[in-house]
Amino acid sequence: MDKAIGANKLITAHSQGVLCTNSVKHAGYPFGSVTPYALDSIGRPIFLISRMAVHTKNLEADPHASVLVSEESQNAGLLGGARANVMGRVSPVPEEDIDTARHAYLAQHPAAEQWVSFGDFNFYRMEIAEIYYVGGFGVMGWIPPADYLTTVSS
Repeated sequence: MDKAIGANKLITAHSQGVLCTNSVKHAGYPFGSVTPYALDSIGRPIFLISRMAVHTKNLEADPHASVLVSEESQNAGLLGGARANVMGRVSPVPEEDIDTARHAYLAQHPAAEQWVSFGDFNFYRMEIAEIYYVGGFGVMGWIPPADYLTTVSS
């Protein structure tokens, strides 16, 4: 459970990561883009993305994705910091959850208020399949969603 707590702290402390999708234009290749996110009440990442964005087109063709969240260690640099690769399926937030997603996202990213009303932007949410976490030397491994999601409400 220590890895799940570490992953939760890392993912909660940050608000952007590298969203990796499967490229439509170059089949078989991953496509990464720095993307802001917020978390819903149970810890799932929420994204506000434009339909014109390459990663959105990729998600429409294949919803499998990951978001890499990392931090730099003061003493050990980028590779010494904690990192988590959150994997799952990303899809539009259901209509009944839009208000909640909007509230969570704008609380984390108030400047996004200017894009929320554009018809081109929509909220997407990741259903977590698994997380790979590295918390330092010897602290690494796979975290099932139930373990991570349990730490959110703790």
